Amino acid sequence: MTAMQRKARTLTHGQRLLLQRLAARAAAWTRAGRRDDLDGIAAILGCILRAVILLAGAAGAVWLIRRWPAVLWLAVPLWCWAAIRAIPDEDEEAPQKETEAPEATADQREQLLTLVRALIGDHPGVHLSTLLDHLQKHGQGEGWTIALLRTRLPLLGVPVRKSVKVRGRVAYGVHRDDLPQPSPAEAQQDAA
Repeated sequence: MTAMQRKARTLTHGQRLLLQRLAARAAAWTRAGRRDDLDGIAAILGCILRAVILLAGAAGAVWLIRRWPAVLWLAVPLWCWAAIRAIPDEDEEAPQKETEAPEATADQREQLLTLVRALIGDHPGVHLSTLLDHLQKHGQGEGWTIALLRTRLPLLGVPVRKSVKVRGRVAYGVHRDDLPQPSPAEAQQDAA
């Protein structure tokens, strides 16, 4: 494989990551338009408006490129630069390449899910930074980073979203809708 082929693969990988990030951000921004204090169609009008804005922006970009193709002389290098910057550093990839899956019993998993549910409370979710702070205050997860927690939680059966909005801030976290339903034993304890 030549150096040019390696760079092309790197650029392709970066473009794929950039597209995934842009799509995730657009989806998160669109979902953030939902109002929980309303019901029915009124609750999703904000989402619909945001989707229309995104579509209008895309249509405007297509119109601009068709009208003035010379814009591509600026857009293509900027896109390539952004794609290269989207490739994570080796330091960020290290926790993700960790092959050892933490061994967890069903009881430990239920304890973790109970903790996450307690931290979520009446909010839509909990940020990983909040969860990590709580764990470290109680003598667990010493030396862990958010990136490491982000890779370990799915291995323990706790799904992680890239964008969870809590108190007006969006970050990696666990969303209430993604959590599995409590076990029957846990539901009985909550009822008692």
